[in-house]
Amino acid sequence: MRARGFTHVSVSATDLEESVRFYRDFFGMEEIPSPDFSGPVRWLRVGDLQLHLFLDEDPAPARHHFALDVDDFEAAYERAEELGVRDEGSYSTVRELPDGAVQMYLRDPAGNLVEVNWPDVKTLDREVIPEIQKIGGDPDAVLYLRR
Repeated sequence: MRARGFTHVSVSATDLEESVRFYRDFFGMEEIPSPDFSGPVRWLRVGDLQLHLFLDEDPAPARHHFALDVDDFEAAYERAEELGVRDEGSYSTVRELPDGAVQMYLRDPAGNLVEVNWPDVKTLDREVIPEIQKIGGDPDAVLYLRR
């Protein structure tokens, strides 16, 4: 038996309405019907996958995260700056990986760490994103497995 892929990622939300609004407004996710579980949950469509939000008052783990590919990294960067949701800790820099992919990290309303990815640093306007830190490492370490 082998896993074939992911169907969804599930993260906590201290306020389901606020978290649904964040993912819908920031990333354009669409809310879809969710089943009646033992506690409140909300499901969102992300391409062919899903993001599941469940109500939980406990703080989000500091480094656990999931990553999203976006269709406009510069717009995501500008919106994150405008809303002040970029991570302020060890994940505060926009990074270029050895394969040329780019990533930045945000915090959602519940404090979950969300990685935002872009496949090619060469396509970004450095006037929009002036500081990108190049990360070293194995050149065969690729973020996007299928190009």
